[in-house]
Amino acid sequence: MTKTVSLSNTPAFPVVSLFSGGMGLDIGLEKAGLHVAVSQDFDKWCVETIRANGHTAVEGDIRKLIEEDPECGFLLKAGGVRKQDVFAVVGGPPCQAYSTAGRRKGEEDERGQLYQQFVHVVDTIRPRFFVMENVKGLASMFVDKGTEHQRALLQVILEKFKALGYHTVHGVLDAVHYGTPQFRERLVIIGSRDNEGIYIPMPTHFHFHQNPKMRWRTLGDAILDLDDPGPSGKISSKLIPYLKMIPEGGNWKSLPQNVVKEAMGGAYESGGGKVGFYRRLSFSEPSPTLVTSPSQKATLLCHPRELRPLSVREYARIQGFPDNWVFKGSMANCYKQIGNAVPIPLGEAIGEMLKSVALGNSQIRSKRMRGTSVHKKMFEEIEKRKTQ
Repeated sequence: MTKTVSLSNTPAFPVVSLFSGGMGLDIGLEKAGLHVAVSQDFDKWCVETIRANGHTAVEGDIRKLIEEDPECGFLLKAGGVRKQDVFAVVGGPPCQAYSTAGRRKGEEDERGQLYQQFVHVVDTIRPRFFVMENVKGLASMFVDKGTEHQRALLQVILEKFKALGYHTVHGVLDAVHYGTPQFRERLVIIGSRDNEGIYIPMPTHFHFHQNPKMRWRTLGDAILDLDDPGPSGKISSKLIPYLKMIPEGGNWKSLPQNVVKEAMGGAYESGGGKVGFYRRLSFSEPSPTLVTSPSQKATLLCHPRELRPLSVREYARIQGFPDNWVFKGSMANCYKQIGNAVPIPLGEAIGEMLKSVALGNSQIRSKRMRGTSVHKKMFEEIEKRKTQ
């Protein structure tokens, strides 16, 4: 018997997006069949980008917007939707306060409070689902650290959603497992108002697989067919002589021993792997995580064969943006928008999961499971190879 599913009043699965940036998550959701009714961001150039591509955007500090309109009419009116029709509220509160590369003040940092505005919008609109994403560093942050009241920030956030009556699942997902030619880990929290069977999206791409279409995608897959890579930033002239010595896929460790100390400067004595120094990418591997500026000495993303960083257009390809997507602002603004974005394939996987749960067709129900022991051994072997 076919399950009858009650959907929102419109078949378009309307979504309200917060902290939308360059719309990476939003584009992925739309590719999955959802409809982003309205996007919001504080950054002027992100808003310009959203509008330049034909989408509706609300510009402004979410804290002030909510203070002036607690009922969130500024989102609903702009998107032309009613509260009861909103399928999902999605977004990623600015992550700098939680990033392991940042100051890690977390909850103490004013930016670390912005998740509370996300919670407020969910509480006010009461969407069927929500998706909150952030850097994986959020999972290791604490509230009142060093005191007897110390608590994990992630747990605090989950408890807030639980208090609103939302069932949640969460996990750190690597975009490379969903068809993105890039290693990029994000913490994703997914919530269901009606206690539906939400789950972390299943991977679609693997380190090894007999079907080439299901293997990890590489940097070469993403950018080798570009006839014109477009403009890119510039690498300091001081780095060029050393980069000429670096082969494709290498970094500072590839330098001749007699020049390493000179090339590294003060970083030579520092700890850590320093893998980003003099890093030249490889066409045959997924890209490292894109940063907001690919020209910096410590986080360099140098083209595999040319003496330049990846271009803006190559950045967009790696993240999955359509070739005709318009980015507004300076080159630095464009790198920032793309570097901060959720990869489109990951957003699509999340959207497909939500849609499958809503339609009630996310699994094949069977009284028997054949080959259980075989499958178990197969997955154990996969996990074993991942650690080698």
